[in-house]
Amino acid sequence: MERYLVIIRNKSAQYLLIASFPARIAYGMISLSIFFKVQQTTGSIAVAGLATGVNGVAGATTAGLRGTLIDRFGMKIPLRFFAPGYAILIMLFSTGNSKTTLVLFAFILGFSAPPINLSVRPLWKVTVPADQVRTAYAVDTAVMNSVGVFGPLIATSISLNSSPDIALELCSVLIIIGGLSLSFTPQLRNWVPEKKEAGDLAVWRTPAMQLMMVEGVFIGLGWGAFDIAVPAFATLENVAHRTGFIFAIMAAGNVIGGLLAGSISKKTSSLKAFRRIYGAWFVLSLPLAFTYPGWSMMIVTASMSLMSGGLQVFYFEISEAVRPKGSAVAALGWLWTVEGTFASIGAALGGFISEHYSPRYVLALTTICIGIGFVVFKSGSTLLQAADRVPSDKEDEEAIESNLDTNK
Repeated sequence: MERYLVIIRNKSAQYLLIASFPARIAYGMISLSIFFKVQQTTGSIAVAGLATGVNGVAGATTAGLRGTLIDRFGMKIPLRFFAPGYAILIMLFSTGNSKTTLVLFAFILGFSAPPINLSVRPLWKVTVPADQVRTAYAVDTAVMNSVGVFGPLIATSISLNSSPDIALELCSVLIIIGGLSLSFTPQLRNWVPEKKEAGDLAVWRTPAMQLMMVEGVFIGLGWGAFDIAVPAFATLENVAHRTGFIFAIMAAGNVIGGLLAGSISKKTSSLKAFRRIYGAWFVLSLPLAFTYPGWSMMIVTASMSLMSGGLQVFYFEISEAVRPKGSAVAALGWLWTVEGTFASIGAALGGFISEHYSPRYVLALTTICIGIGFVVFKSGSTLLQAADRVPSDKEDEEAIESNLDTNK
């Protein structure tokens, strides 16, 4: 506990956490705010899923490009340009009243998202002493996971009890406050991007990374579908207010699962632990299609999130072990590009299936995709042998550093 208190008492660390927090809350709110805005305006869950999906596609396909932008120009220019622009576009989106306008602006929003998390993560190395970096990453990850709890709750509560326009306007204000505050942090002057070594393979040419991208296709598709199936199912059953609670419970499960995984990460190889937890994740997902947006769905998704939270820890340890040197940011950026793109396709597909058939089919699709992802990873384990060992302290630190949403 003393190690965490040292970070919290550090004024520079306090500024970094406080400055970035408003924008992170906005990112936790934006997807559900878009969904409820489009659903209430058009009366169509399918269109709401499409808008959420295209927003995610645009954000995912440009994740790697945003990382490249930071490496080339630093952080100030992207933050000071994208944060105000994104805030203005959110306000414009909130005034939309037609299907075409809303879907188009949702797409543009994804392209214009400021790189908040990509900027915060590297700044810890110039904010705290080297021996405190791992603790700082843990504090930052805890903040990120708390956003996963409160963001959906805030978005759902405001959208249903007041108006999704107000939720979107709040997102706009929080983005501009957080983005600009972060762009003026003194640490930005001391940060130097990681240099790529000559002769290194590109991320997409590395066999192990290619395997992880294939797995990301199915996991992205399945989770994108799930993210729409939950609000769609709840809306169709006239219990839309439960959406935020379900996602909040999942976020809390991810926190607990990650902490539990961290407690055993020094006792087992990353690859072996990942395979075992992945198998358990699939088994726990089997009842998902038979749940209802109430206690049954909360219990099943909570158990699944305990597994997915643990998987995050070992997933990033594996990626650190097999990625090309000099690609700490790019590797995760491009992995997210693949996973995020297919998550957006899953969201659009999930909205259509939910409205025209049943959200239970969409939940079944999530389970199927988890099963396929497990088979892909297990069958390609020979390509990931570099991760079949207990990671060193340095690799563990890099894995914790990477355990952030690189889409934003």
